[in-house]
Amino acid sequence: MSTEAVGWFNGTWLRPPVHVEEGPGGELVVEPAEGSDLWRHTSYGFVHDDAPALLAPFPVGSAVEVTFRLDYTAQFDQAGALVRVDERTWIKAGVEISDGQPQVGAVVTREFSDWSVAPVPEWVGRDVTVRVSRAGDALTVRARTGTEPWRLVRLAPLPPEAVTLAGPYCCSPTRGGLRIRFTAWRRGPADAALH
Repeated sequence: MSTEAVGWFNGTWLRPPVHVEEGPGGELVVEPAEGSDLWRHTSYGFVHDDAPALLAPFPVGSAVEVTFRLDYTAQFDQAGALVRVDERTWIKAGVEISDGQPQVGAVVTREFSDWSVAPVPEWVGRDVTVRVSRAGDALTVRARTGTEPWRLVRLAPLPPEAVTLAGPYCCSPTRGGLRIRFTAWRRGPADAALH
C-alpha cells in the first residue's frame, strides 16, 4: 500500500495538548492534559470530548496511518488514530493500557460509545502503526508493529456522505505527565482488501 507523509503542521488540533514539540528525528511529542479522554455515556455515565487530536480531511477512498511508540504504562493511557465526524460520531483506535497491560482496540461512537480490546504485551517498547481505511460505507481498522502482518481490529459503519477528519490522538484519563511520541502520520488510497 503506497502512502505519503502528512506534515505535522498540515493538521488542526481538535483540542490543543498541554505541550507539543517536534523531536530531533522529526517525531511529534504530545502531552495530553490530565483527565483528558474520549467517551460518551455507555456504562460510565459521563461524556468526555477533550483529548488532543491532530486532524485533517479524510475522504472516502483514502486511508490514514498513525505510528507511535508504545512506551506508556498507566491505566487508560492511550494513543492511536481518531476518525471524527462530530462530537457524537467518531471512532478511536489504538493501544490503551487496561488491566495492567497494553490492549489494541477501538471505540466506535454513534451517540453511545462501545469498546473492544485484545492484549498485545509483545508490542511494548515498539513502534505501533494503526491504519484506518475508508471505502464506501465502512471503515476498516488494522494495526501492527514494524513490518509484521496487519491485524484486523474493527470493521465499522460510516456513511459515505459524512464529512470526516482523521489523524493522531492521545489521552490520559488518570494522570498528568504522559508524553506520546508519534513517529509518523501518513495517508494513501483505501485498502483493496476488505479484511
